[in-house]
Amino acid sequence: MQYPDSLVRGRLVRRYKRFLSDIEIPGPDGTVQVTAHCANPGSMLGLAEPGSTVWLLPNRNPTAKLDWRWELTESDGDFVCINTSRANTIVGEALNAGEVPALSAYSTVRPEVKYGKSSRIDFLLEEDNLPPAYVEVKSVTLRRPEGDDPQAAEFPDSVTKRGAKHLDELIEVGKTGARAIMFFLVQRGDCTHFRAAADIDPVYSAALKRAVAEGVEVLCYKAQISIDGITLGPSLPLDLD
Repeated sequence: MQYPDSLVRGRLVRRYKRFLSDIEIPGPDGTVQVTAHCANPGSMLGLAEPGSTVWLLPNRNPTAKLDWRWELTESDGDFVCINTSRANTIVGEALNAGEVPALSAYSTVRPEVKYGKSSRIDFLLEEDNLPPAYVEVKSVTLRRPEGDDPQAAEFPDSVTKRGAKHLDELIEVGKTGARAIMFFLVQRGDCTHFRAAADIDPVYSAALKRAVAEGVEVLCYKAQISIDGITLGPSLPLDLD
């Protein structure tokens, strides 16, 4: 995934109402403050501190209410993509290019297919003589350097009833004979493995363990992030205990 425009460096003033942020960027006569869309419904724990260095993308959509989108935050010298909507784009490109070995045998990749109870699966993969593969993607941005496992990427960063619902629906899909896959994309480069944030959402953690026990496959990959774009990086080990 390549950004359509050059990103602009700024300084975060505040994030508020979940989807809004005030950011200072260079202007023709000095620093100016702009309001940017924040495409992240989570808590963004550790990534929304006032004064943080952030990167914005100009919004060229003439009908958009805001002229800027907040894309990246810098954390201890590493980029973190806070735009959760990018995860599906990155994973979709990788699936279509056959870059995920566990899923490379599928030639058809369909996004946003209806399934379950009024839900849509992020990707449905199909191939003759293979069971269909239902792939749910989650964007992972949480790392807690001062915690008990400072190199771990963790999900979720806030309570997510919707996330637990998706796991339950994947379990049901698996019972039909299809492959049910939870795909975690770690959108930061400073983690060595993945685990569930059980202290933040014990219900989700328990649901993930239950899903694995019921046959749901879990994949985790790290994104390779620059100010030019983001691609799928290496897989990460899972700590699901």
